[in-house]
Amino acid sequence: MNTVSNFSIWGGGWTGWVLPTLLGLGLVVFIHELGHFLVARLCGVRVLVFSVGFGREIAGFTDRLGTRWKLSAIPLGGYVKFFGDENAASVPDQTTVENMTAEEREKSFFHQPLGRRAAIVAAGPGINFILAIVIFAIVLALKGQPFATPQIDSVVPNSAAAAAGFQAGDVIRSIDGRKIENFFDMQRIVSASAKRTLTIEVDRGGIPMTLTPTPNLTKGRDVFGNFTCQGTLGVQTKNASLQGVPLSSAVPLALSETWNIVDRTFSFIAGLARGTECPDQVGGVWKIAEVSGQVATQGFLPWLHLVGVLSVSIGLFNLFPVPLLDGGHLMFYLIEAVMRRPLSPRAQEIGFRIGFALVVMLMIFTFFNDITQWLAKPPAS
Repeated sequence: MNTVSNFSIWGGGWTGWVLPTLLGLGLVVFIHELGHFLVARLCGVRVLVFSVGFGREIAGFTDRLGTRWKLSAIPLGGYVKFFGDENAASVPDQTTVENMTAEEREKSFFHQPLGRRAAIVAAGPGINFILAIVIFAIVLALKGQPFATPQIDSVVPNSAAAAAGFQAGDVIRSIDGRKIENFFDMQRIVSASAKRTLTIEVDRGGIPMTLTPTPNLTKGRDVFGNFTCQGTLGVQTKNASLQGVPLSSAVPLALSETWNIVDRTFSFIAGLARGTECPDQVGGVWKIAEVSGQVATQGFLPWLHLVGVLSVSIGLFNLFPVPLLDGGHLMFYLIEAVMRRPLSPRAQEIGFRIGFALVVMLMIFTFFNDITQWLAKPPAS
């Protein structure tokens, strides 16, 4: 299979990871903010600023409706600032809001009906999921899908599969009631199920059997030397190949892949609570940059697929009910709908401060994780 080298697309040296990172994150952030922007404009809300990045403006322009479009110095996200907002987190400026004229209120985000405000906020994460589905569909249509019949060709000695009684020739039919038609679907489920007993239906020479293995938690390194931590069963196949995907099937498969990432994220969070996942796997911007550079060496389509994964992850992260994130705003709107009045400005301010503290703590945690994993990585041979 032909691949495009890292050097030919991104250049050598530091550009080999800086460019794919900036382009990938920049696209995901731009699309996210574009979702907020488009729905806000549709609702008649005046948009003051559309920024990719934070901090000092590097370049920008003002459109005919008065929105300042800009690229800022710190490429760790972005924001859309609406008329009446005090800051980039869409916290209302109470003095400005209280002194608005009737005409100004029509263009203020704060004075929009609850449904419109919720739609504007939800549009950012929503368009991230749409972007991911489009990307996954393109990659599947152009590259194909890894496929192998769910038949076991060999069982690793002293593995979880060996202990549960699996044998070469067994055909996996279902796992916990989910039908299995692709060996890689089984692999995906097992990798997220360390230390959790699975009920697996197999066909052994025409005889149905039920086996209950408990995948081991296995730590190791991938081909790039990155730390891995996942559930392993200990079964292998030899018939893997890339299977062509017609365009008519690409979108449903892309939807399934998007859902699998969401499901895996929640499984990972639950696994952290149970102690069956490794917190070392939580990474930040440094890790994203490193992986982007590594994947870029495999070609454009693998890099594009990673952008899709990032889009799902950022969209989902923003939906978490943490004040400061989109999910926090939606949580406030849900409370407003139940109480039939918005939370007091003081309560919202406290919520945003708590949310800011949580986000900062997460950033610090991921930064130290990134540094620790980088220092522990074996030297390149």
